[in-house]
Amino acid sequence: MSSFIVPRRTLLLGSAAAAVMPAIAFADSPDIGKPAPLFTAVDSNGKTWSLADLKGKVVVIETTNDGCPYVRKHYSARNMQDQQREAAGQGVVWLTSASSAKGEQGYVTAAQANDLTKSRDAAPAAVLLDPQSKIARAYGATVTPHMYVIDANGTLVYKGGIDSIPSADVADIPKAKQYVRVALREVLAGRQVAEASTRPYGCTLKYPRASS
Repeated sequence: MSSFIVPRRTLLLGSAAAAVMPAIAFADSPDIGKPAPLFTAVDSNGKTWSLADLKGKVVVIETTNDGCPYVRKHYSARNMQDQQREAAGQGVVWLTSASSAKGEQGYVTAAQANDLTKSRDAAPAAVLLDPQSKIARAYGATVTPHMYVIDANGTLVYKGGIDSIPSADVADIPKAKQYVRVALREVLAGRQVAEASTRPYGCTLKYPRASS
């Protein structure tokens, strides 16, 4: 399990942008080719989602933090929304996981999550509320956005970054290889994902602080 350390010029964006491993214990990142960790969570509209119930569907998990410059990069450029809509059009279930702990940057209530979805014109199947970071822990997520693709058999087939250029600069998006988009293309074509594990980049995921 690893996270990507961004270049110094990017770190100048501020400490919130630092892509380093959280100083807490959590599960190792699940292996590619193995069953994806099961979870149950309630979304911003009060609906309960269970990964077990989604067997037969390809699923994307996107960890998010609206205060993170790397997350903002992909939403301000509409890269994230475009990929969400492309995925939905192909029958893929895209789940955005708001896994920041209460009191930490990126924590949202149900109403705030819905307001963000509307203001950003986002199009996930659901925004899962994960303030105890249970989903993030199960998947070994270290940053936002940290991306995962699960095939119709419930197997984890991709984990890592949304794309190949670890910066918060919108101008880098067209130059980057869009890992998640390519992975979905391969999965839906019945092929093995060629680059199944890449180095994620973004802001440190805001896990609950350990009690003293």
